[in-house]
Amino acid sequence: MEYMQAPASSSQGNILCCTCGVPIPPNPANMCVACLRTQVDISEGIPKQVTVHFCKQCERYLQPPATWVQCALESRELLALCLKKLKSSMSKVRLIDAGFLWTEPHSKRIKMKLTIQKEVMNGAILQQVFVVEFVIQSQMCDDCHRVEAKDFWKAVVQVRQKTVHKKTFYYLEQLILKHKLHQNTLNIKEIHEGIDFYYGSKQHAQKMVDFLQCTVPCRSKASQRLISHDIHSNTYNYKSTFSMEIVPVCKDNVVCLSPRLAQSLGNMGQVCVCIRITSTIHLIDPRTLQIAEVDGSTYWRNPFNGLFNPSQLEEFIVMDTDIIRDQKLGAGAGMRSNKHTLAEVWVQKTSEMNTSQQYHCRTFLGHLLNIGDLVLGFDFANSNINDDYLNKMNPHHVPDVVLIKKSYDRSRRVKRRNWKLHEMARDREGMDTDDERQYQDFLEDLEDDEALRKNVNIFRDASKIPVESDTDDDGAPRVSLAEMLEELSLMDATGGEGADMMTD
Repeated sequence: MEYMQAPASSSQGNILCCTCGVPIPPNPANMCVACLRTQVDISEGIPKQVTVHFCKQCERYLQPPATWVQCALESRELLALCLKKLKSSMSKVRLIDAGFLWTEPHSKRIKMKLTIQKEVMNGAILQQVFVVEFVIQSQMCDDCHRVEAKDFWKAVVQVRQKTVHKKTFYYLEQLILKHKLHQNTLNIKEIHEGIDFYYGSKQHAQKMVDFLQCTVPCRSKASQRLISHDIHSNTYNYKSTFSMEIVPVCKDNVVCLSPRLAQSLGNMGQVCVCIRITSTIHLIDPRTLQIAEVDGSTYWRNPFNGLFNPSQLEEFIVMDTDIIRDQKLGAGAGMRSNKHTLAEVWVQKTSEMNTSQQYHCRTFLGHLLNIGDLVLGFDFANSNINDDYLNKMNPHHVPDVVLIKKSYDRSRRVKRRNWKLHEMARDREGMDTDDERQYQDFLEDLEDDEALRKNVNIFRDASKIPVESDTDDDGAPRVSLAEMLEELSLMDATGGEGADMMTD
């Protein structure tokens, strides 16, 4: 039997440190770590105290050269911002780790623990951990400076509509709230016949202009004014103004079209009723139920105005009604409405009940009206109307009365209304006393028109309990509970709003 001798295991010997004589494993510098650190400081050139600028008004940090960013304490964004402050001085070292050390939130200090490596004498790699302190100094950003100087806006969008009623503006306000386009505004000011939106940048104003052009029929005009000019850098500072003019037609307006426009819309009657305003004007002929849509460009080529103001609506009582079925339209006729019913009605003014004067007309409200119902309409027979197209019409084609909508008891509708709408925060100047009545008209339009409600956020009013009784059910349309949204309430786990969540 032969025995094989195992090879001798080689072990690395130690050497003595050339400075202090302590036995150490061999390394290119022949020095221990303690002596190497006394000879070389790899953090040399990296500042141990750095200044960070912070805006108190908007709570943003300055990222050089001129960018202000929102960062939470001990967040990844703040860590990246602080490291960018040290980037130029750390070009010769390798960053291994970085993290925050806890400091008091009100101490105006941010401490960061850094771990770096660097190759030192004869190829030895040394690692070092040190702390950098960032001092927060307050500095007002350019945006907040303009606000404080009352010269803060760079662009303004002026929305105007030359009408008495503000139904289109109320509807536009809800669309802006739903799509959150009001968040970038610096100020919103409501004035006569319109509203102004102020922005800090031209891009935000252009976004609002594009939204309005897709939402309501309007036309725009842009202009700019030179504020300052730097001849050395060839830079210009402008203030831009966008003027938006919405068509002067609102819902429930009676209009008279030009013969050329009426013919192009399918040979419909010239006297029409506006039943809805969206990105187009929706018209209906009360004599034939023909419907048509007029966009903004078509309107400005063939303009028309409302013949009556909403305050001129008169109340009629239905004396007799007769549904018209299977009416044949002429050649080239357009589409007919499937949501309305054509009917011939005899009505009498509630203010003339002591007389025998009655009016005969056709209406598109045949599916809603019964004998004895109250209805609102415009009286053509006893009105003096100055309109070029209406004055040139054949008098036999002008109706005596145009009925607009069925009338319900407003006090009952307000009492059982258990929903509400949000409003934009804005400055009001020169407000009319009739605004509350106009706003109630808009709320009733939302209850009447389901298609209009689809574009509006309706919230349940928890503070209002609707009163239900058998006598209050007059058939008025309502908003269903499924169409309402719950308001977001920031309540903590203890049940109190803004209460302290910390426990001892």
